[in-house]
Amino acid sequence: MIDPDGYRPNVGIVLMHPDGRLFWARRVHRDGWQFPQGGMNSDETPLEAMYRELREETGLLPQHVEVLGATPGWLRYRLPRRAVRRNDRLVCIGQKQVWFLLRLTGQESDLRLDLTEKPEFDHWRWVDFWYPVEHVVMFKRGVYASALRHLAPFARHVAGSLAVPAPGPDTRLHDPRLAGHNRQRPRARGGLPGSPVRGGSEPGA
Repeated sequence: MIDPDGYRPNVGIVLMHPDGRLFWARRVHRDGWQFPQGGMNSDETPLEAMYRELREETGLLPQHVEVLGATPGWLRYRLPRRAVRRNDRLVCIGQKQVWFLLRLTGQESDLRLDLTEKPEFDHWRWVDFWYPVEHVVMFKRGVYASALRHLAPFARHVAGSLAVPAPGPDTRLHDPRLAGHNRQRPRARGGLPGSPVRGGSEPGA
């Protein structure tokens, strides 16, 4: 399902530990790490697609999570040119996404990455709230910044301001609404909110 502008409807999932850290997962057979996400079927609402993707990619059921908030409307990102398949009848140039913030209410043992024949992820850990903005693949950084900036107040209400501090200036650089589609790669700096990985978990640990 691709819209007239070439964007595929998609949902993104920010799964939060009660202490404010976020679920961060590694793609199978790749070095890339990201949040769970996936395309919507034509007969699904964003919420229905989110619960389906949550089950497929993390093994969690609705009773294992609490929905804290969602982004209003669509957030978009474009694929790099090398990833655009021009030979397809309908050319997909990117994703348009609704992002959901979920709090884990079940146990970490409820997380399962191997429920499907082709798992999306092979490893996961908990990271500080703003960490993903600086560590996801470059072409997704703008949408990650936008999504987390919108969802941060919901997370802060649960985990507190120490766990979910205000975003640093580099985080704003990734937000196309605030940076005029800044194309320069921001420098990594120490001391930004979310820089260190705190704790850590993986299946079977």
